[in-house]
Amino acid sequence: MKTVELGKLQAAARAVNLSQSAVTQAIVKLENQLDVRLFNRQTEGMQPTEAAHLIYPRALDMLKHIGRRNVTHTQIKAFLALASGGNYAEASHLTGLSTASLHRAIRDLEIVLQQDLTRRQGRGVVLTDFGLMQARRFGLAAAELRYMIEDISTFKGEKSGCVAIGAMPLCRARVLPSTIVQYQQSFPDIDIKIAEGSYIELIEPLRNGELDFLIGALRDPGPGPDLIQTPLFEDAPVIVARSGHPLASSESLSPLPVQLLSEYPWCVPNSGVPLRENWESLFKDEGLSVPRISVECGSIIANRQILMKTDCLTILSPDQVAVELQAGWLRIVCKLPRRLNRMIGLTHREGWRPTTSQSNFIDELRSVC
Repeated sequence: MKTVELGKLQAAARAVNLSQSAVTQAIVKLENQLDVRLFNRQTEGMQPTEAAHLIYPRALDMLKHIGRRNVTHTQIKAFLALASGGNYAEASHLTGLSTASLHRAIRDLEIVLQQDLTRRQGRGVVLTDFGLMQARRFGLAAAELRYMIEDISTFKGEKSGCVAIGAMPLCRARVLPSTIVQYQQSFPDIDIKIAEGSYIELIEPLRNGELDFLIGALRDPGPGPDLIQTPLFEDAPVIVARSGHPLASSESLSPLPVQLLSEYPWCVPNSGVPLRENWESLFKDEGLSVPRISVECGSIIANRQILMKTDCLTILSPDQVAVELQAGWLRIVCKLPRRLNRMIGLTHREGWRPTTSQSNFIDELRSVC
């Protein structure tokens, strides 16, 4: 980094308090590992190549997240494995390191950071508050390293990469599968990793660098200054029930009296979900009490089976039960006022710089939407 900034080996060596030969060896080793030339050696100094300029901002962010120059790769690897696995046995399985090596690496890391990273709880260990914060910083550094390696691979013309997506329920029905199919027709060698879950389950893996972005209902107010929300499309939820339901006899999809809707049991998502909040406002805005919730569940598969065998109603996007509607198992009872529509979009970390494969996926996603 200092060689890129200063342009001369001698100046870079002084800046990092190393000998000029040590800096030279480090650059050669990195070039060999990445299989790419980073500098053109000239009489007037070191001229950074395009590859060097490509990885420079990633390297800056990596060091910023790590925070200390004397932290080793082994220490970071050991600590992230412990944070992910929850105990030393699982961390040993994840890394291939012995339990004794893991203990030693984490103990040395605590000495370097001058803070306790873990504390005993029963027969196991849990991360301290400082440990949780450090796990996030190291996780973000590891993400930047993955992105840097992918950037270099793309630069060399190698068709490889990975897109790690957090998928909330709505996008899993149509938008995400359609995007993946179209994307992999153009980029068959790019791996797609999908983590399914609710917003609450996915937001921390996003913040920790395990996921590149989330797709799902956007939050109002937003999740905080560290995350950016970008709209993709507006979803119009409807009221759905089984075919043969007393309210499903009408051919009209006009909104039904809210008082009539309140007379039936409901199967709705958990509290804190935008769809649940919209459902509650449907009745509160009319001065009515929220109806009885027969089942509180966010699983479309479970809700479908419940709806088909009871008089429960639910609120969801038609996309989420498109097959069931087409088969005639379920019916749309009525549409809802537009004020109950929700915005679906992307959520990603502030300052996130997508790789080429990630950018191409988002472009395809926008096209599908």
